[in-house]
Amino acid sequence: MRWISTRGAAPPRSFEEALFAGQAPDGGLYLPERIDPLPPDVVRGFAGRSLAEIGVVVGQHLLEGDLPPDDVAAIVTDALDFPVPLVRIDERRWVLELFHGPTMAFKDVGARVQARFLRYFADGQPLTVLVATSGDTGGAVAQAFAGAPDTRVVVLYPRGQVSDIQEAQFATVGGNVTAVAVEGTFDDCQALVKRAFADQDLRRDVRLTPANSINVGRLLPQIFYYFLTAPAGRPLISVPSGNFGNLTAGLLAARLGLDTAGFVAATNRNDVVPRYLETGRYEPQPSERTVANAMDVGAPSNLERMRAIYGDDVDRLRADVSGAAFSDADVVATIGEVHRRYGYLLDPHSAVAWLGLEHALTGAPPGCPGVLLATAHPAKFREVVEPAIGEPVPVPAPLAEAAARPRRRHPLANDYSALTALLRA
Repeated sequence: MRWISTRGAAPPRSFEEALFAGQAPDGGLYLPERIDPLPPDVVRGFAGRSLAEIGVVVGQHLLEGDLPPDDVAAIVTDALDFPVPLVRIDERRWVLELFHGPTMAFKDVGARVQARFLRYFADGQPLTVLVATSGDTGGAVAQAFAGAPDTRVVVLYPRGQVSDIQEAQFATVGGNVTAVAVEGTFDDCQALVKRAFADQDLRRDVRLTPANSINVGRLLPQIFYYFLTAPAGRPLISVPSGNFGNLTAGLLAARLGLDTAGFVAATNRNDVVPRYLETGRYEPQPSERTVANAMDVGAPSNLERMRAIYGDDVDRLRADVSGAAFSDADVVATIGEVHRRYGYLLDPHSAVAWLGLEHALTGAPPGCPGVLLATAHPAKFREVVEPAIGEPVPVPAPLAEAAARPRRRHPLANDYSALTALLRA
């Protein structure tokens, strides 16, 4: 399998080359050169299988010729050693709980597999993993790479704009992990990261690789869990979306043979993609702070991949994806309502997905089922969830332990020269 740039002006790369490069030389993002569907009997055989078991089959299919099958199996099995249950709420609504990994967020799936891919291909040269986070990515990447030999992790995050527990999960690791509090928004952090990867002088001095969803090592494993939705039938799948890597992975899963009635791009006030689907115009905006902070993205990178998958034909994209955006008041009210009605507890991002699913089901054929992706444990957002339900949220031990550890933050102005000085240090 060769990996090609969304912009078409860079030469195809092997998986290893795309993994370490992150971004293509022409500024585009890598996608598989082709998607060969899995045989239908293989997809049917995923019923009742675990995330790791599905991941081995899909990973071997996509990485044929890049890694020996046994090595793919070893990497995926070691990384994905936690459950991903599909919870039935009622006759039409299901929740795929993606938050049972070490940092209790869906980002564990991609980060843990990517870390093992990088170790597999590493040649002993020092490596700097540079990542921007709007919340959960930072903790997942820090945990996945903590203590990795010859590897430094630099996490950029907008100071004061992630939850207390989210910050604790990457700012308390220490060792080879540096937490950098940037004076700005997530979009500012992401712009700094993109500029660093486009800086050939810097990359001659520092061996960089990204850990955001722009990296194929993060994107590819997210395809796996979509096949866990099969027990729901042929569902609509509502994806809480910020940088849109998660939804991009779902679109690739559909090309591999996932049977779905379509996808919902569910987001908060940062509604660039729903507006693109409505108008056909991509108009990035400064991000706005919301209670679903991991989705506070005004210039989502992976929309470029989505457009490339559909040949930049917005009508074709609309046939598979609908968009919906919701206010903070909607999100908070939904957390309380779902808890009272169903006894189920949502975090703010999963509440956005719930709202997106409700919106889509109203126009779906009678009986069409729906699955929403629950992307984080509610205890990571107690400051939002507890007032919504009127009672305390129990904090699992891993989150409580992270919150109690001392934090180490490196303050940084929103200034590229300051970042390059840090990376060269």
